[in-house]
Amino acid sequence: MLDTALLATVAAVVREGSFERAARALHLTPSAVSQRIRLAEERVGTVLVVRGQPCTPTEAGVHLCRHADTVALLESELHRTMPALRHDMVTTPVATIRIAINADSMATWFVHAMQAFCSDSATLLDVTLDDQDKTSEWLRRGQVLAAVTSLAKAVQGCRSRKLGTLRYCATASPAFMQRWFPTGVSADTLAHAPSLVFDRNDRLQEQWVRRLTRKDMVLPAHRLPSSQAFIDVALAGIGWGMNPLALVQEHLATGRLVELLPDRPLDIPLYWQVAKLPLPELARLSQCVQGTAGKVLVG
Repeated sequence: MLDTALLATVAAVVREGSFERAARALHLTPSAVSQRIRLAEERVGTVLVVRGQPCTPTEAGVHLCRHADTVALLESELHRTMPALRHDMVTTPVATIRIAINADSMATWFVHAMQAFCSDSATLLDVTLDDQDKTSEWLRRGQVLAAVTSLAKAVQGCRSRKLGTLRYCATASPAFMQRWFPTGVSADTLAHAPSLVFDRNDRLQEQWVRRLTRKDMVLPAHRLPSSQAFIDVALAGIGWGMNPLALVQEHLATGRLVELLPDRPLDIPLYWQVAKLPLPELARLSQCVQGTAGKVLVG
């Protein structure tokens, strides 16, 4: 078995990306961190950390980091309910819940869920951004304990709860519409008008076009990995994109942005998938996420 000090060291190296940064976080020397990693690897009989810039976990290292997070959460709960056990807080692992969510959820509602949770908790949140169609992979690999995802079917070892629907609108500036869609929005004009994509996994624009034209089209696109940049670039007349209605309502009301076609939204259902672990902090986070989503997302 690995003691909590070894677990915390492996997790710190993976989290911080280097032995030196992990040493500072743990108030140790880099040599001591290196010795602990070697000892942990000797005990489990396999490499846990790939040395590099940054250091990354092997598959075994990922599972060990998840175990370390779980242990830290359990210890945190024990300290919360039994204050007499609090002794050397410097060596007590900081409880962290790792989550994968899509950028538009982060930009529209998830911060409010974090606020509700953190107002009554000392647990830290480590949020990874990825496409809503890909966040479940982080759960499947054991790299996070929870995810906001478009996947309804529960990942093995997880529970799935529907949060609601995030509504998107295809929007552009009036000047862009005049330049690229002078005769209207059609398969032909869409094939030439520059669109916006978040990254190579972003398929929202293609989904909207497929529903409209019944065709699978390759769209010319600017790549912008930022929810706010999507809006700024659309306002600047550079491209059209699928923006969350919650972020562009004001611009639509003032006419700075217009819909490519009125009343043609794209609704993306979102689910909260969370590991089946008896962790009170994880349950509290789930309550905050579901409660906040219920107020913001379309039913």
